[in-house]
Amino acid sequence: MTETTAGTRAPVRWAHVGLNCRDQKETEDFYTRWFGFERARVVEAEGDRVIFLRSGDAYLELFATEADALVPPEKDGPPNPGTARHLAFQVDDVDVFLGRAEGQLPVTLGPLSFDEFIPGWRTVWVSDPDGVVIEVSQGYTDQSPQELGQYS
Repeated sequence: MTETTAGTRAPVRWAHVGLNCRDQKETEDFYTRWFGFERARVVEAEGDRVIFLRSGDAYLELFATEADALVPPEKDGPPNPGTARHLAFQVDDVDVFLGRAEGQLPVTLGPLSFDEFIPGWRTVWVSDPDGVVIEVSQGYTDQSPQELGQYS
């Protein structure tokens, strides 16, 4: 929610993440194959093409670029301020997801279990064709309001 000039909160909804891609087709194929996205819109203006992909209420906006990556994909993503560390998706079973990939996804870290925080929470990190690190998890749950009340 955002504050309006009258001091009341206005609803805000997540819109999309914009990704720079060296090869829009390769990146589109990656997110379609592994994460179930589908093309929702293509916008062309002044010789540039922007592709919107959709999965449920989540959108990715793909921009073409010839620039080199600022940081290499590693572990759970770059720790640099001002950059996204990683994108994250939930699956029912990380091992089934990796088995379906048959070694075709570059794993940057894991899989790791976080049972000490949440029983059954398990995560692996992979990277897309442009080096964006993607967290794939199973079993994450929110804390209860009472648990959250312990933190300031």
